[in-house]
Amino acid sequence: MDRNRLYWILQIVGWVSFALINLFFFSLARGITSVQVGAYFSLAAFYFFSTHAFRYVIKTYNWFSLPIPKLITQALLSLLLLSTLNTLAQIIINWIFDTLDPSDDFQPIVILVNLFVSFLFYTLWAMIYFLYHFLDNYNSSLKYQATINEIQLNHLKSQLNPHFIFNALNSVRALVDEDPKKAKSAITQLSNILRNSLVVDKKRTVDFGDEINTVKDYLNLETIRFEERLKVNYDIESKAYSYKVPPMMLQTLVENAVKHGISTRLKGGTIDIKCAIGLLDDLFIQVKNSGQLSVHNDVKNDHSGHGIYNTRQRLKLIYGKRASFKIYNHGQDFVVTEIKIPKQNSTLET
Repeated sequence: MDRNRLYWILQIVGWVSFALINLFFFSLARGITSVQVGAYFSLAAFYFFSTHAFRYVIKTYNWFSLPIPKLITQALLSLLLLSTLNTLAQIIINWIFDTLDPSDDFQPIVILVNLFVSFLFYTLWAMIYFLYHFLDNYNSSLKYQATINEIQLNHLKSQLNPHFIFNALNSVRALVDEDPKKAKSAITQLSNILRNSLVVDKKRTVDFGDEINTVKDYLNLETIRFEERLKVNYDIESKAYSYKVPPMMLQTLVENAVKHGISTRLKGGTIDIKCAIGLLDDLFIQVKNSGQLSVHNDVKNDHSGHGIYNTRQRLKLIYGKRASFKIYNHGQDFVVTEIKIPKQNSTLET
């Protein structure tokens, strides 16, 4: 429902209900006459217009942009002013409907009670109005942030396919002339990888089993290309297959290990992939590859526009602070990349 329309409905229903409830309790004690009906509906009308005027001031002078202490101060002063005006309005209404009793209505205790009751009604109205505004703004902020995250995530995912396809085709191209039979097998593996890579555009997370199969197909292609220069070892707990991970995440890390580690070494090297479950049921993924992390392949200098930076950003967008990412040198010959992924639902639903 439109917010402005909802406001008017609540205003009308609320203050009409105020008049009817007061008339009901008054009728239990003294009965109802047209005078009382007119008096209570007039008072309800004053509440209606005075609270609307209060809302107009709040919106016109943009009170919600004020610091909280200043907002509270101005609101309290305004509520006191409204209560005073309402108390005066009650006297005028009683005078108009000839129900004013000066000996009773002008007593300090009666005036203070009317002032206090008016203050309570205005405070209740203000609490509802401010609470609704803050909750509505909070929900709008969440929706806005979710939209921004979605746009960023889609942008990051869109960077993966072109780069991955280019590297995979290079692997197959090297085999076409040398070994047509292996090239045919490699094309089959490549088709499997490309089919799985299409998931990047459709899902935020995929089954770990699907991701590791993509990695194995990719490394099989690279093993054909590098031959004895590339050795791959897997150490994967069976429970890892019950988890979900961002699509192409592990494959991107492995591709980065091949590009910056194995391919830069004359003797090649090894890639060790280890997946284990932690004490808090988090999935820990470790990719250890031959090579050294330097300024030329560091996260901040990933000139390809994706890779490590892409992975870090996707983890942040999907899981927030519940996921972690580390990359560091291990000794003089290895680079280790570690990722922690929670098993619980992600920040952005799958």
